[in-house]
Amino acid sequence: MAKYLLLKHYRRSSGPGNLPAADVPMDQWTQQEIDAHLTYMDDFADRLRERGEFVDGQALSPEGTFVRYDGEGRPPVTDGPFAETKDLIAGWMIIDVDSQERAHEAAAELSAAPGKGGEPIHEWLEVRPFLTELPTVTE
Repeated sequence: MAKYLLLKHYRRSSGPGNLPAADVPMDQWTQQEIDAHLTYMDDFADRLRERGEFVDGQALSPEGTFVRYDGEGRPPVTDGPFAETKDLIAGWMIIDVDSQERAHEAAAELSAAPGKGGEPIHEWLEVRPFLTELPTVTE
């Protein structure tokens, strides 16, 4: 088994073959559409639990602050550079699966969560394996 992080981005999905519903931000959905989306997410997590693949997951608020160490005795830097809204992380899920292919299958299923009008949002998900070995440095 290998752990993977599925990162949900606020990146819109526009482009050839994508539905217009995929480009409508959640703050423009009806309460019923939001509830359907959240139910899908919960049901998806339950299916992963049944397979023994779910580790954890959380939705994230779109608000946030970038912070950086700026030297001993100095306040942290909290301004810029800022990512564009399309690149902010909306949420994450950790799965523990047998292969990268299974991680991709799970991400594709999660990408089909319903959005505006109940249509799948075709959301982009970033699939990142956990680091299991430290990189070897050769000189």
